[in-house]
Amino acid sequence: MRTLAVAAVQTTPVPHDLEATWQRYASQVRAVRDTFPHVQLVIAPELMLAAEAPLLAARPDWMEQVAVTVPGPLTDRVCALARELGLWLVPGTLYERAGDGLIYNTAIAVSPEGRIVAAYRKVFPWQPYERTEPGREFVVFDLPGIGRAGLAICYDGSFPETVRQLAWLGAEVVIQPTLTTTRDREMELICARANAWTNQVYVVNLNAADPAGVGASAIVDPEGIVRQQAGPGEEILVDVLDLDAVTRVRAYGSSGINRPWAQLERYGDRIELPMYGGAFRPRP
Repeated sequence: MRTLAVAAVQTTPVPHDLEATWQRYASQVRAVRDTFPHVQLVIAPELMLAAEAPLLAARPDWMEQVAVTVPGPLTDRVCALARELGLWLVPGTLYERAGDGLIYNTAIAVSPEGRIVAAYRKVFPWQPYERTEPGREFVVFDLPGIGRAGLAICYDGSFPETVRQLAWLGAEVVIQPTLTTTRDREMELICARANAWTNQVYVVNLNAADPAGVGASAIVDPEGIVRQQAGPGEEILVDVLDLDAVTRVRAYGSSGINRPWAQLERYGDRIELPMYGGAFRPRP
């Protein structure tokens, strides 16, 4: 059995205070390690370490002030924490300043050895409100001996291309840090279930707690069933994901019936997809 024990920490930053937010984050990760020693991966909400403020308290110049390089001093701290605790970390997202000066909303995955194994720039920023530059490619990473995970960020989940591409790249679980402050959260949860079901993957959609966000984080299984869903306040969702369930569901179908991936691989390359300038290609 291939299992991945996750802790999705629905929490909040200290608005506009980077050091206090870091101390809060590090203490929470250490508390997870002490309380749930079987956990392998700890996830934080979108823009946690950027100390972003609630929507109507946000500063328009904050992104420019706090953007960091990846790698850099902040990611070095994350790597040291992962190495200290022997954990996989997805510390939400950062404002990343690239070499050309553009700023991206970037999620990283750090291994227990303290290495950045993946960096994903949000392909679908929440426009016109979010001013970061769109990324250009989807990213997956391997957890040796366990399986493959993909990264998505918040509004990415509203575009079916995101999780379809991650699943095509071999992802069995999609980690989706989120910072949703508005009442369309219900629609995001519908998307999380639909993305999980149509691509037969786990989706861990972690939102920030009130007042930074509206909470309602969720873990959805590869049959589209919500395993856990949080309320609005600070919570931690701890779960053990059976990644062999992805193999089972893809082989025998959701509810033992529906097998979309098998059907796509059987004759998807015959279907013309003019929107994408081609046809579906079988997975490598």
